[in-house]
Amino acid sequence: MQTKILPLKQLPTKKQRHELFGSVQPAEKTKPIEKNQMADIQNTKKDFLFHLDAVGISNVKYPVIITSKVNPEFQTSIGTFKFSSSLSNTSKGTNMSRFMEHLNHFHEQGNAVNVANLSTFAKELSERLDQKDATIDVSFPWFFERKGPNSGLSGLNHAEAGIRVTYHQEDGYTATVSLSGQITTLCPCSKEISEYSAHNQRGEVSMEATLTENFNEEETDWKEMLLEAAESNASARLHPVLKRPDEKMVTEQAYENPRFVEDIVRLVAADLYEMPFVARFKVSCRNEESIHLHDAIASISFDKLNDTIE
Repeated sequence: MQTKILPLKQLPTKKQRHELFGSVQPAEKTKPIEKNQMADIQNTKKDFLFHLDAVGISNVKYPVIITSKVNPEFQTSIGTFKFSSSLSNTSKGTNMSRFMEHLNHFHEQGNAVNVANLSTFAKELSERLDQKDATIDVSFPWFFERKGPNSGLSGLNHAEAGIRVTYHQEDGYTATVSLSGQITTLCPCSKEISEYSAHNQRGEVSMEATLTENFNEEETDWKEMLLEAAESNASARLHPVLKRPDEKMVTEQAYENPRFVEDIVRLVAADLYEMPFVARFKVSCRNEESIHLHDAIASISFDKLNDTIE
């Protein structure tokens, strides 16, 4: 049986269709088209009442290059950027396009996203904006190889990493790094009171560390160090590939290392406290409870320079 094709309807031309849906002819242009003849509103100089702590752009997604001391040592990812600088009360606005111009230049140069390169970026950005300071904040998924503890079969896990660098003409640089990774935790209370078994859950450990001025990125991969602080203090690590012998080992390891969220943040804090390149830090843990609808949380902040717990 053949399908009968009906005759096609004769449509208006594309120009006529656009007009049908509201398009109109351009109006007569009276304003300048050359940049040097256009009004520069944001560079107006008057007393605009208040100094702004920060002005800029956020939620900018761009390809980034990431290097690491663990496999894969070179990878590309997607970075989510935020750029800002302060603004004096005598300036009406900032030049928003310069943020993106500078980011695209950074990308075209093939620069890896690391503390050293972003420090240079922040300084050059402040000069480009003609401001005393500039801050760049970027977060990105970082992938790392993980092997099954018995089989040795490999796969890739990932953590959410971030770098924030602030440059100030008088105060210099401040660099803060962050990492959020997943772990397994097993409930100590459940293990203690149950005749057999114990409930476990997936936890998320989030760390933020302000780096010391003498931090050497060529010697130390902060991503690897923060990840190890989170995973080595967990009940067990997460694995992308597990055969039965692997699963047995991971399950038994979790049972042998029960952890509350309170335990996790204190143990991770101890590791960060011992890292010489960390000046101050924050640690938090959130467990997605397997026998409750709610999550369990704990956090700690510590300033090694002032030796105080917040």
